[in-house]
Amino acid sequence: MTPHVTGATVKAADRAHVFHSWSAQALIDPLAVAGAEGSYFWDYDGNRFLDFSSQLVNTNIGHQHPKVVAAVQEQAAKLCTLAPGFAVDVRSEAARLIAERTPGDLDKIFFTNGGAEAVENAVRMARLHTGRQKVLSTYRSYHGATAAAINLTGDPRRWPSDTASAGVVHFWGPFLYRSPFHATTEQEECERALAHLADTIAFEGPQSIAAIILESVPGTAGIMTPPPGYLAGVRELCDRYGIVFILDEVMSGFGRTGKWFAAEHWDVTPDLITFAKGVNSGYVPLGGVAISAAIAETFATRPYPGGLTYSGQPLACAAAVATINTMEEEGIVGNAARIGAEVIAPGLADLAERHPSVGEVRGLGVFWALELVRDKETREPLVPYNAAGADNAPMAEFASACKASGLWPFVNMNRTHVVPPCTVTEAEAKEGLALLDEALTVADRHTAGA
Repeated sequence: MTPHVTGATVKAADRAHVFHSWSAQALIDPLAVAGAEGSYFWDYDGNRFLDFSSQLVNTNIGHQHPKVVAAVQEQAAKLCTLAPGFAVDVRSEAARLIAERTPGDLDKIFFTNGGAEAVENAVRMARLHTGRQKVLSTYRSYHGATAAAINLTGDPRRWPSDTASAGVVHFWGPFLYRSPFHATTEQEECERALAHLADTIAFEGPQSIAAIILESVPGTAGIMTPPPGYLAGVRELCDRYGIVFILDEVMSGFGRTGKWFAAEHWDVTPDLITFAKGVNSGYVPLGGVAISAAIAETFATRPYPGGLTYSGQPLACAAAVATINTMEEEGIVGNAARIGAEVIAPGLADLAERHPSVGEVRGLGVFWALELVRDKETREPLVPYNAAGADNAPMAEFASACKASGLWPFVNMNRTHVVPPCTVTEAEAKEGLALLDEALTVADRHTAGA
């Protein structure tokens, strides 16, 4: 007889054997999830949550989409796995569908298991293509937790693993709300950020720089949409000095911003794009690098020194094929753009007007952040940078209020992100905004004059 599964038994097994990422193991209490569908998931006690996190901003097509589930089941019955050295129909089809949607001539696809490995391989390709070693990335960024990717990362998760010897140089990207350049307009921020990058390149030595890697729209670091002209300016600097331009679209790709890739908003074509997450909504782990013709040619007769046992894993590729085709058939990318423009943008603007804790809202598509502050005038963050313990109490209270009301938030430092699935309906988005409105009253208690 199968033992009765309860939230308590699932938690007990988790506590006994699972080691969780980014956590002090004795201080966490993971929710035991019983099921999920669309924009919702629920626990064993029947508590239902509207997923305004898309888990880790990856379930772009929502939970348990029947077409993707069926595609994985069908592929499992046909062929579960095969080494990457073979030609496999579903792998080739996934690559074709991705290449059709990438900008420019990024028509070759190298598959990985996730975003961090995609970044590792993109950087390796850039270094081998140029014969140079240095890579530039911004402070407000996240590129993954493997060896090179964590050194490229700009947020504090880098600190415990930063060897200071990985050939990485960090610089400031544009962010007008907290401008490091004392800018007062988007144009000033763009011009000064590009001048700062040009100076960094000059002082580091252009001939030593293999690549510049940017998130098209930085995700976990705060969803700071770049000012008009910035990405084009970086492209020009890369062209001037023979530097490979890598855009990290792991989080912003596959419909999240209301375009297949966020770079489309600014009509910019990089030399390499890294992707993962939304390519198949995380149903089976998959990531990759989209490669330009020039870089692919470097390895036409010279072996590329990299590979993974599960590169282009058939089940993962089947999920990608089904996800991309379904997004096309059901207009899911357009839905993300429409919900963002017609529901989320005006809804968040209204919350910013009414709540003293909301300093700024920013984003596009279903990719938004609310900057929570103690004082709108001084822009003092609601909690200090990289706050922990008692210092982080206001954000912890806010997150608890969200969950208690049935909204699952994505919270990082002094921000809450609004990142529902790209399939979110107008009614679901409005429900989430109403729950967020209610939870923000908790953050308001910590503002100046409260």
